[in-house]
Amino acid sequence: MAPKINFEGKHIFIAGGSRGIGAASAKMLAETGAEISLTYQNSSEKAQEVAAIITSNGGQAQIFQMTMENEGSVTESIDQAVDSFGNLHGLVVSAGIFEHCLIEDMTPEFWERTISINLSGTVWCVKAAAKHMRAQDEGGAMVIYSPTAGQSGGGGGASAYAVSKAGQIMFVRCMAHELAGDQIRVNTIAPAWTETDMAAPHLERLGRDNVAPRFPLGRIGQPDDVASATCYLLSDLAKFVTGTVHTVDGGMAMRG
Repeated sequence: MAPKINFEGKHIFIAGGSRGIGAASAKMLAETGAEISLTYQNSSEKAQEVAAIITSNGGQAQIFQMTMENEGSVTESIDQAVDSFGNLHGLVVSAGIFEHCLIEDMTPEFWERTISINLSGTVWCVKAAAKHMRAQDEGGAMVIYSPTAGQSGGGGGASAYAVSKAGQIMFVRCMAHELAGDQIRVNTIAPAWTETDMAAPHLERLGRDNVAPRFPLGRIGQPDDVASATCYLLSDLAKFVTGTVHTVDGGMAMRG
């Protein structure tokens, strides 16, 4: 019999699960039985809405306020999640910022803010989660979202963002090697333009009618497109997959 995606009894921690792709993944994973811990930075209302949807459908969810660039905040949130829901089986890192700045306007503060949240925050999440997964001796799986700008450069004004995302990819490869002996798999998903509130201002600036034709499949990505790939990579269907970059871009990469 072919295996199916089933997260019954599994605990998944989602950094940045209150909106966009993270929220879509939280809801989809919960639908397959996962217990969801999700975080927010500022909007507790959005996080509560996601948790309410999950619980209204018979699932379990808890929320935590977490500051990605603060290692102590990340560690405390993951420790508390494990104390409440038990062993940690999966980690998703969705939290991040997407801001443009041309090089002539670049300041140390802008650069450091982007790198601290997007790249260093990922490091702290993986560090805290790996501690629990190793101690449990059950293995685990991690998925880091690193949009295609981390490979393409992302265009003018996106240097800090693109570098932070490229750094995530290399960090994932390092962790895939380092954690493999404990049967902890680490993979990256690289979405292209996806309809989220974070991307909305930039899609409006570029014009959705200009962006959509760049996808061979003829449309801008949806959060559920990435959530589906997340479920696969966290599941036993991908038990021999680690250290990879899974591109979810409607074929855009084929066009260079």
